[in-house]
Amino acid sequence: MKILVVDDEKLLVKGLKFNLENEGYEVRVCYDGETAVEMARAEPYDLILLDLMMPKLDGLAACMKIREFSTVPVIMLTARGEDTDKLIGFEYGADDYITKPFNILELKARIRALLRRATLQAGPDMAGRITRGHITIDTERRTAETDGKPVELTAKEFDLVELLMRTPGKVYSRENLLDMVWGSDYQGDIRTVDVHIRRLREKLERDPAEPACIITKWGVGYYFSEG
Repeated sequence: MKILVVDDEKLLVKGLKFNLENEGYEVRVCYDGETAVEMARAEPYDLILLDLMMPKLDGLAACMKIREFSTVPVIMLTARGEDTDKLIGFEYGADDYITKPFNILELKARIRALLRRATLQAGPDMAGRITRGHITIDTERRTAETDGKPVELTAKEFDLVELLMRTPGKVYSRENLLDMVWGSDYQGDIRTVDVHIRRLREKLERDPAEPACIITKWGVGYYFSEG
């Protein structure tokens, strides 16, 4: 998942980039609001961290401009802590607000929460059904079908394939999937993701040896085919 970090404090940006990349996120950075708007317009991001006080274009103005063409989740970073500043930020389109200096663990938790909320709002089809190719899941009944035939999935298998099917083409690292499906407090081996992907392919793919739906992005993670 791709995050844009925008702040004119280059040391802070360097630290945020390091911490977020260690969590498995792909991170882009810039140092002013004007460039942030251009970058957000040029390519899609899953989340933007946006400082309030910046040169050229401040965070509020940048957020307002980004909202003209994107619904990407935005967390405002600021040295201010007054409630009025927070309310103004929300009015300009921010989704969350964190005051400097902040605990990096708290910021990571807020990022996870916003990304999870955005994923859940990706929107299933009518009656809670999502169909991609020959695979259909019902998010309300938590059932799955392949070529119209029912398939039994475990709870975690269903959660995993639902996440992938809601966002076809989006590549998730193993760390992202472990965090979003199993939770940040999960203490198991990251290879559990590979095991569940293999089981899903065996149950859902027409040819598990040559998967056409649940695809590996070598060196990165997994995604659901857009085809």
